[in-house]
Amino acid sequence: MRGPDVSTSAKLANAISAQFTARARWTPLEVAFWLVAAATIWVLPEHHLILTEIVIWALLALSLDLILGYAGIISLGHAAFFGVGAYTAGLLAKHALVTEPVLGLLVAGLAGGLFGFVTSFLVLRGTDLTRLMVTLGVALLVREVANRAAWLTGGADGLQGISMEPVLGLFRFDLYGHTAYVYSLIVLFVLFVIARRVVGSPFGLALQAIKGNPLRASAVGIGQTWRLVGIYTMAAAYAGIAGALLTQTTAFTSLESLSFDRSADALLVLIIGGTGHLYGGLIGAVVFRFAQDWIAAATPQYWQFWIGLFLVLIVLVGRERIGGWFAPLRRLADRLSDWRAWRGSSRRAAPVPDEGGRS
Repeated sequence: MRGPDVSTSAKLANAISAQFTARARWTPLEVAFWLVAAATIWVLPEHHLILTEIVIWALLALSLDLILGYAGIISLGHAAFFGVGAYTAGLLAKHALVTEPVLGLLVAGLAGGLFGFVTSFLVLRGTDLTRLMVTLGVALLVREVANRAAWLTGGADGLQGISMEPVLGLFRFDLYGHTAYVYSLIVLFVLFVIARRVVGSPFGLALQAIKGNPLRASAVGIGQTWRLVGIYTMAAAYAGIAGALLTQTTAFTSLESLSFDRSADALLVLIIGGTGHLYGGLIGAVVFRFAQDWIAAATPQYWQFWIGLFLVLIVLVGRERIGGWFAPLRRLADRLSDWRAWRGSSRRAAPVPDEGGRS
């Protein structure tokens, strides 16, 4: 009598496993996106400086998307973690404590993550408006501390005298930004893959459930506090690495890395690209930085007006309507993913024999 139960459980387990496997697979559009990004190394060598800046913005927006798009934590102080990572990497290199860029990047990420872990208990105590004010207050406080500690941070003059060693002892940073761009793009890709695995895991699905309905999530036994602390710490570490990349690729950092404008622009990038699908921050960074560059070249006095007008159009027209232009491509990618999931589940759902040896 237990045979059908075992068979049903096995089929259900196989179906769930197939769904998670399908979510982990890369769609053709994703592969094409990263192939285009890699091709810019050879196709656009004269634009590597601005492309490096775009990659850093994309990583900062990606870190913000982890807490806003997947956990529903809105923040106006994300620059605090960016600045902590930037100053950590700069101070380590300036005082010859850690001169290897990759190792300095890891230390800066740990510093940003540790600061995020400590402040997470303040941020997660309130509701959206409270979190907004707490994150903004933390960022302003960190900036003022950095400004007062001019003997350490350089104050308004910035942290100067930073000298970076070659990446892995082999690739020296050049004046045209070729090494910096390749280095930054590889870091972005590695961190994106990690983030993609996290948000597609049961941990990421639990975060989305908490964002959608916290009360229902608690009712079905999904613990909230430590999951939110975990993703907040991870996002802070990502932002710290983004700040460290800026310091390493420019050999300079200043109070601007801790400014409110940095946090607001990161949120702006995410608004342009969209939240909750990781690629929003990447696409938004490309659109925002190139639009800023082109508009500033055409009308230097009014470039902020045109950026603001673009945001108003997004609100009025709606991202859903704009995204509808690409709906056929998305539907094709979804059908391919569903077909792969069905094919995988049909292969795995083999009949399980019962206790009598019958299938």
